[in-house]
Amino acid sequence: MDTAKLAKSDFLDILFENRNKEYGAYDLRRDYDKRLRNAIIGSTILILLVIIGYAINYYIMKVESENPNKPVIEQIKMEDVKLPDDPKTPPPPPPPPAPPPPVKPSVQFTPPVIKKDNEVPPDEEPPKIEQIKDKAVSTKTVEGDPNGIDPGLLEDSKGTGVVEAPPPPPKEEIFTFVEQPPTFPGGEEALAKFLSKNIHYPRVAQENAISGTVFVQFVVDSEGNIKDVKTVGAAKGGGLEEEAVRVVKIMPKWKAGRQNGRQVSVQFNLPIRFTLQE
Repeated sequence: MDTAKLAKSDFLDILFENRNKEYGAYDLRRDYDKRLRNAIIGSTILILLVIIGYAINYYIMKVESENPNKPVIEQIKMEDVKLPDDPKTPPPPPPPPAPPPPVKPSVQFTPPVIKKDNEVPPDEEPPKIEQIKDKAVSTKTVEGDPNGIDPGLLEDSKGTGVVEAPPPPPKEEIFTFVEQPPTFPGGEEALAKFLSKNIHYPRVAQENAISGTVFVQFVVDSEGNIKDVKTVGAAKGGGLEEEAVRVVKIMPKWKAGRQNGRQVSVQFNLPIRFTLQE
């Protein structure tokens, strides 16, 4: 660069001499001071606006705190409020009771007393058949409607019109232990003969070699009858349980058990042993 031009040129011109000034860096550096000035001025204006806004808000809040606007409350006057009448109409009164049905005329009945004819007063003579044919017999003679009902039905009618079922019979108590337990007719020896005579070994149990003891539980009631027969314990199978129940059900009446001097129902357990002969 010539010496004459160097005195008139600034640092950027000297720096970017013989270089590409269109690239952008030259313009950025040349306008740097202008952009920095604009940024400082803009920031200052923004800060001033914030300070002014804060001051205005503080002033408004201070004024409102010194002179608050209280709400105006009108005077409230209490008055009695009359509630509307209930629109529901009262239920109608119950209908009057029906008049009693007409009653038959009645004739006084005199209990028969053996007296002589001349000793019987006329008002105590027993009525004749013709007099009581269409009338009811009562303790006094009253006129009435021949088509009416018997006076006794009207006077003693205090029912509700509902026929109630009779109460169930009380459940009989079944005892497990009693003073005198029930016994088979003839004792244990007769019971063993009965079982030996009536038990038939089931064919299925014979073919499958099933044996063992079946426990049969039943109830001997107060009259000695056998009821509620069932087996308890582990089942053996092969028809042994069914055969034991069948034999117990065909037993004759037992002698009922006794407790406190009276016959009672007793639960009884009977073991029946099934054994195959070798």
